Amino acid sequence: MNIHEYQAKGLLAKFGVAVPRGHVAFTPTEAEVAAQKLGGSVWVVKAQIHAGGRGKGGGVKVVKSREKVKTTAERMLGMNLVTHQTGPGGKEVKRVYIEEGCDIARELYLGVLLDRATSRVTMMASTEGGMDIEEVAAKTPEKIIKVAIDPATGLQPFHARKLAFGLGLEGPQIRSAVTFLQGMYKAYTELDASLVEINPLVVTGAGELLALDAKMNFDNNGLFRQKEVADLRDESEEDAAELEASQHELNYIKLDGSIGCMVNGAGLAMATMDIIKLEGSDPANFLDVGGGASAERVTVAFKIILSDPNVKGILVNIFGGIMRCDTIAEGIVAAAKELDIHVPLVVRLEGTNVDKGKAILDKSGLDIVAANSLGDAAKKVVAALKEAH
Repeated sequence: MNIHEYQAKGLLAKFGVAVPRGHVAFTPTEAEVAAQKLGGSVWVVKAQIHAGGRGKGGGVKVVKSREKVKTTAERMLGMNLVTHQTGPGGKEVKRVYIEEGCDIARELYLGVLLDRATSRVTMMASTEGGMDIEEVAAKTPEKIIKVAIDPATGLQPFHARKLAFGLGLEGPQIRSAVTFLQGMYKAYTELDASLVEINPLVVTGAGELLALDAKMNFDNNGLFRQKEVADLRDESEEDAAELEASQHELNYIKLDGSIGCMVNGAGLAMATMDIIKLEGSDPANFLDVGGGASAERVTVAFKIILSDPNVKGILVNIFGGIMRCDTIAEGIVAAAKELDIHVPLVVRLEGTNVDKGKAILDKSGLDIVAANSLGDAAKKVVAALKEAH
């Protein structure tokens, strides 16, 4: 789960991470009032969407009067902000964050995430703040400092000092950095986060450290014990089909291809997508219906797949274990009759009650193409797409 910048800053501040003062606003008038509360003569108006690169897309503006705060917020609210992370469709801005201005001397980068290569929480730092860390890694990897943290000890002061020295901090900044980094690590571990990123971390003209931007992602599987975090969820920022899928206990992720996939089991779903690519086409989604899906859930899965206008064919690949093939077949037939599926449908069943399942499909009278193997299924659905066009 993702949250907005201002929400991330609110959480991090509770763990001792220094952040600039600011207020969220949903209307231009609220934005002007926020600037008045903050005082000063310089403010930053920030569009709040679940995507990076907002500044490059016109979603971050520095202004020097309360009137400008109001007019800038008025322009941003309701705008369709396009960044490299939103894709060409962009995202509508429904709230802005009004933040006090900051005297920036240096811009740095800090991040905490799980490094799957070492199976350890890893803290990363770079002097190239303000840039995408992927770009830094590709062009100047030597400028990224990494510290892998042993879960038995957690983050130690010497870890933090190593990162601080690597960033070129000195004097009192070292102590501030230790406190800052310990707060980030504690927030990451205690809130079941999957990412905590400060980009940029700024050193002010007075030598203070501030999180000028903040991004936090969370492990959905840990939200049951993180009520405060779960309450920050903004469903309007999520893909409508993915949101509906989660409400029916379906694991769905929209992709850019044209072949819809319905599979049980994440590993089998990945293999299905791979073999579609191997046959020269692209999957339109990842959809795992789970091991105990009912006929009703299968119908919902079809509805979600077909809600994507890019879907030109569907491949159902089911290995019946806990979920029997005849149950899946009944769900496929019910869905096909209810939804009037108008794209090629290829079904491969294997496992428990497979013969019963195939018999149900054969007797349905529907235009369903049966496949004997995963490779056969991929060939048939790709061929059907080519024939249709």
